Amino acid sequence: MVKEWATVIRWQNGRALLRYGSSSGCGSCGARKTCGSYALSKIGPNTEHELEIAIEQPLVVGQKIEVGIPEGSLIRSAMLVYLTPILGLFIFAGLAQSFDFSQFLVATSGVLGGVVGFYTARKLASHWRDDDAFQPVVLQIGLPPSELSVQVNC
Repeated sequence: MVKEWATVIRWQNGRALLRYGSSSGCGSCGARKTCGSYALSKIGPNTEHELEIAIEQPLVVGQKIEVGIPEGSLIRSAMLVYLTPILGLFIFAGLAQSFDFSQFLVATSGVLGGVVGFYTARKLASHWRDDDAFQPVVLQIGLPPSELSVQVNC
């Protein structure tokens, strides 16, 4: 299960809008200097993402929630997004090559196959959108900010 903590932005009628940022663990390991993800996160803007999920328990703005998604679903999604266009590229270019087309037409067919693969991935992803296996689940709900208090006795 891939887990991430998010902050409640809004809760209304059983729907919660959550905001989460980049993985908090990124940059804390010893491989920072050789890590591609760390380098890319430093180049781009510090982005935060929003996610809306169904949750019946009333929540308060600022409350922390841990959400997760199964690794299998994440891997299937990544394979769909990355492999489908590449397979389309190879299949279309291979077919064009087998018909002895010119190199320009082989390259053009490969690009066309990549585009067809991309749209195929989008179509398949739209079918998976409502599948429960691809929906984030609430793992933990933190205390509301008003419930937390620190007492210091000197």
